[in-house]
Amino acid sequence: MNRFDTHEVFNQAPPFGDVDLFACDPALREGLVREGAGWAEGELGRLGQELGAAAVLDLGRLANDNPPRLVNFDRGGQRVDEVEFHPAWHELMRLLIGNGAHSLPWEAPRPGAQVARAAAYLLFGQVENGSQCPVTMTYASVPALRQHPGIAAHWLPKILSRTYDPRSLPIEQKRGALIGMGMTEKQGGTDVRANTTRATRMNPAVAETRFGADWRDAWSLVGHKWFFSAPQSDAHLVLAQTDEGGSAGLSCFFVPRFLPDGTRNAIRVQRLKNKVGNKSNASSEVEFCDAVGWLIGKEGRGIPTILEMGSHTRLDCVLGSAGIMRAALCHALHHARARSAFGRKLADQPLMQNVLADLALESEAATAFALRLARCFDPGPDGAADPREALLGRILTPAGKYWLCKRGPAFGAEAMEVMGGNGYVEDGPLARLYREFPVNSIWEGSGNVMCLDVLRAFSKGPETRDALAAELALASGRDSRFDAYCARLLDGLATPAADEFGARRLAEDLVVAVQAGLLLRHAPACVAAAFVASRIAVDVGGAFGRLPGGVDCDAILARALVE
Repeated sequence: MNRFDTHEVFNQAPPFGDVDLFACDPALREGLVREGAGWAEGELGRLGQELGAAAVLDLGRLANDNPPRLVNFDRGGQRVDEVEFHPAWHELMRLLIGNGAHSLPWEAPRPGAQVARAAAYLLFGQVENGSQCPVTMTYASVPALRQHPGIAAHWLPKILSRTYDPRSLPIEQKRGALIGMGMTEKQGGTDVRANTTRATRMNPAVAETRFGADWRDAWSLVGHKWFFSAPQSDAHLVLAQTDEGGSAGLSCFFVPRFLPDGTRNAIRVQRLKNKVGNKSNASSEVEFCDAVGWLIGKEGRGIPTILEMGSHTRLDCVLGSAGIMRAALCHALHHARARSAFGRKLADQPLMQNVLADLALESEAATAFALRLARCFDPGPDGAADPREALLGRILTPAGKYWLCKRGPAFGAEAMEVMGGNGYVEDGPLARLYREFPVNSIWEGSGNVMCLDVLRAFSKGPETRDALAAELALASGRDSRFDAYCARLLDGLATPAADEFGARRLAEDLVVAVQAGLLLRHAPACVAAAFVASRIAVDVGGAFGRLPGGVDCDAILARALVE
């Protein structure tokens, strides 16, 4: 207790730290085993202890209080376009890369590898979120890069390396590599077909003379990108227009920071974005002044090529939002258990219990959904993709990105309100967490784009609806309200008509149904009953703290954070 000249400081919650983030989260532990990655419990237990240390949690504060700085020129006037980061950023990146957050499913493919990585990502999401951006893009780039055997052979060993190497050097001199992406432009934004950046094939003989025989199929890019994520990355996947062979179209190009001859590529970083949140991470605007790149996939098929990367980045948007929800819940519940008002602890007051239990339900449902979604990305025991899981992932990925990410800002605001003024000031973590939520809704396709993607998935044929029906049927017969809700949902999908006007409601209903089914099958009865009563039996609404009477808040909160 501190004493000032006028008063003593008391009735304040101690800082949240030195906690095992894995052990204190039953929903995460159970979901890991349920979705086929129980073999990773030991490693995740070690990681949960490491990430929950007070000093590690404080890295998030330091990295955001000291954002990156762009250095366009060195002292001799040479153009360098380097980004300088605080040491806390580099330590966070070492933790992520060193624990395989970018590589685990690719370096050792096995059933449950995507789920194990997802569980680790949920833990990392409770520490700091800006550093997850370059790691997500590096992870997601692997399937796309494998379409070019030459680039894959040369780059994947460095991309999959667990050594974080931030040095600005040609890839041959580095121990590890990061990959970014550049899709949107000023005039188009989400409508990437409006891009004006153009790629022209270089003379193969000239390219071979300069770069060597393995790199003779080079292209020259001229144009710009309005959002160029993580400019410090060693290479980016970039969309550009081509008209080779007489048919123009968007193509995907691999654009390295350093070229095979050791020179810097002509990528000019104009400025770093001044963002609402995600302050620790560098996002930039760039121009390509005859930058050199190599075609990935088929010419004119750039969008399908980069969307293979996009499906994995969207998975990480779901994981990121679920991780931030969990962090905000932990801080709010920790505070409420220590803080007293009106003669008793905040956490013991009925209305506050309603709010906290409602947040706990949302967080557990988000965790269960995120891990189930990750299983859709895992191969089966024979190493081949399960067709039904692939179909389910095709709808759950955009729907989950829409609904979970959309719930984030309201969740963050409510958790902040639990802490009152202590939550609203920058000294604590809630302000930073609140600012992190919107990026997951906006990046990789905003809400409308995701909901239209859900409609497109259902329009492909009845198999997609059948995959959803099979998933929901696993929980049938447990609650009549759930059964009726699912019947209405599936009846509405029986005809192929695409209702754009109602697409958001469809995506919401779809996610809530899957979440309810998971909780009915696997969560304690108190959690499942409360979720059905507050999300299935009534409209979800926009606010928290609206649980009906009879909900066992004590049991829900005891499970929410095991301290």
